[in-house]
Amino acid sequence: MRHTDLLYLLALQKTANIGDILAKKLIQSCGSAEEVFKSKSAHLASIDGVGSARIKKLHDKASMRMAEAELKFIVDHNIDAFSFQDENYPDRLKHCVDGPLLLFSKGKINTNNGRMISIVGTREITPHGTDFCRKLIEDLAPLNPVIVSGFAYGVDIAAHQAALDYGLQTIAVVAHGLNQIYPKPHKRYMKDMLESGGFITEFWSTSEPEKENFVKRNRIVAGMSEATIVVESAEKSGSLITARMASDYNRDVFAVPGRTSDKFSIGCNNLIKSQRAHLLTSAADLIYILNWELPKRDPKPVQKQLFVSLEPDEQIVYDHLTGNGKQLLDVIALECGFPIFKISATLLNMELKGVIRPLPGKMFEAI
Repeated sequence: MRHTDLLYLLALQKTANIGDILAKKLIQSCGSAEEVFKSKSAHLASIDGVGSARIKKLHDKASMRMAEAELKFIVDHNIDAFSFQDENYPDRLKHCVDGPLLLFSKGKINTNNGRMISIVGTREITPHGTDFCRKLIEDLAPLNPVIVSGFAYGVDIAAHQAALDYGLQTIAVVAHGLNQIYPKPHKRYMKDMLESGGFITEFWSTSEPEKENFVKRNRIVAGMSEATIVVESAEKSGSLITARMASDYNRDVFAVPGRTSDKFSIGCNNLIKSQRAHLLTSAADLIYILNWELPKRDPKPVQKQLFVSLEPDEQIVYDHLTGNGKQLLDVIALECGFPIFKISATLLNMELKGVIRPLPGKMFEAI
């Protein structure tokens, strides 16, 4: 992006009483952020939502002075900046009416990987939550998804760490400028994050991690991903706000169930009970609901299947497929007497063992 274009975008972003929705409307009407500031008052007044008070703010030179200072910071610190009209702006976020006018990033980020999921939850994650998060990401690793979270304590950092450990790109959406790290103890993860993903924010270097910023940050976490997963959550939690936003954006929401007596399962259980989230017990549930396909594997000689150890349920499914040929997932579940959620997990495990392979249209066959 040209520095001139970025300067005017920054000035528009900083203009008082003009939020992301109105700023994008102004640009679409005038042609560019620069033209917004150069347009005559009569034209600006004809745009819905723009009155004399906002026009006066656009003529205030203060926003341009602040934009010049922020542009210097961006250039001096090699920060990437992109607007809602740029190719590297997260594609899914472009479809969110309240998506940020501008985003700033550092690291090696691919914002438009086809498979991108957000993982959120309590800042007081339990050992069970940590184990589930790691197992989920381990099982999803063959599909190479990007893992998005908020770099906070608890579930967020557990998700980032697991993504790094399993060689996945991970993106931290932060609630402050890129001149700092919050919380400070997480600075030790910064180097690895920058090498295997990075940081994204809509906030300037002058922004501190204030409470209201985290709610704004959550809409980016929800908006840029195909699905949002809540691992653990109390009855009232910021992660539930993220889940609600994801649902409002018409994205899939998943929640990990827990015992009714567990404090940090209440939020997840309520999401499932109210049908605002899919129940998530393993990676297989997510793969099935999102209709993801595992990478193609080279066929293995039939003789090698003799040395694969199958669980009793897997053996039933394998015998069914070898006797009947390729079958629909629903037919396999019906004929073998298993519920769909169970057959999905069983088929995934068998595929990882190399004894079956998926076919188009949710068909499977023995190898």
